[in-house]
Amino acid sequence: MSVIPLSDATRRPSRFPIATASIIFLNAVVFVLELMGGDAFVTRWALVPADIVSGHRWITVLTSMFMHGGWAHILGNMVFLWAFGPEVEDLMASGRYVVFYVLGGLSATAAQVAADPASTVTNLGASGAIAAVMGAFLVTYPRDRIRSLLVIFVFVRVTYIPAALLIGVWFLIQVLSLPAAQHAAGGVAYAAHVGGFIFGAVAARPFERRALGGAG
Repeated sequence: MSVIPLSDATRRPSRFPIATASIIFLNAVVFVLELMGGDAFVTRWALVPADIVSGHRWITVLTSMFMHGGWAHILGNMVFLWAFGPEVEDLMASGRYVVFYVLGGLSATAAQVAADPASTVTNLGASGAIAAVMGAFLVTYPRDRIRSLLVIFVFVRVTYIPAALLIGVWFLIQVLSLPAAQHAAGGVAYAAHVGGFIFGAVAARPFERRALGGAG
């Protein structure tokens, strides 16, 4: 069984989410560059924890959060971002939302590097930054209903799930998966998900436009 969030059924943003749409577009452009550049492109711009710890290729801390490992990876991430990003962007205003998103991605990367600093496995993906967006959404709109696709084998139906339940279960899975991930040679960066989510949950309120005085 899998659940795919589609949108917030409780509220709509007051304006078009230009920042969220732009981030999705940027991820798509980088993915096309990956397809064109092949392994050489990935090797150059993806992050390797051991390199960061040794003080090399620091630019990959930023570039890696806009890269993906395949079609399923980017499509899944962008669906999640579009489901939760517009309302968080509306809460913060576009400029602060972009800063929040990047800081969320950096926090996620820091958590992943700290979890396995000697790793030579390539890390890439937007999921850490998106986890920050989900953390902010959970703190701000826990009672909102999320329109989602519920997939059970070949059966697919649209259902409505409280954000607290959907995001809460997702985060619990990430935390419970951390011990096994420490012994894996690659795969899902659970530590990045947890680190990004915690940043988003903590930073959501300070980044609100009301908290910082007016829209921006």
